[in-house]
Amino acid sequence: MNVEVTLLPGIGVRKDFALSNGRRIGVITRKDGKNELIVSKKDDPDATQASITLSNEEAAALGNLLGTPQLVAQLGEEHRELPGIRTKQLPIAEGSKFDGRQLGDTAMRTKTGVSIVAVMRAGQVQPSPTPRFTLVAGDLLVVVGTAEGLDAAAKILGG
Repeated sequence: MNVEVTLLPGIGVRKDFALSNGRRIGVITRKDGKNELIVSKKDDPDATQASITLSNEEAAALGNLLGTPQLVAQLGEEHRELPGIRTKQLPIAEGSKFDGRQLGDTAMRTKTGVSIVAVMRAGQVQPSPTPRFTLVAGDLLVVVGTAEGLDAAAKILGG
């Protein structure tokens, strides 16, 4: 996918790409810190049909919604040829006993045999988090293991 980056003097930076239907979709990151999600008109890729202003928190949430499933799908594809290996995303919910605690406190690998390969937070990926990585509510853990191990991991995090 070819992402075009366009400097908008006095405004900020536009990053967008072409969809298969000819429209363009992207984000304008403004100098004032605001983010604007944009969709072009079908017949004129330089004209905006719709735009939505997002706060940094909203932009991060959208990044999580879009980024985590893609990461999980990519890992799943990479493990496709390995029978019995699955990939799943598990959330750290509000009120979780692991909110504010270190990843090592879950004892996930010891108790379930699964590996936590990444943590998605606010639209950013933290690959290969160490046991000292502090979890917070809203984090999505990307875990790899057997179906049984993933079920056990979900119970640990949800319990």
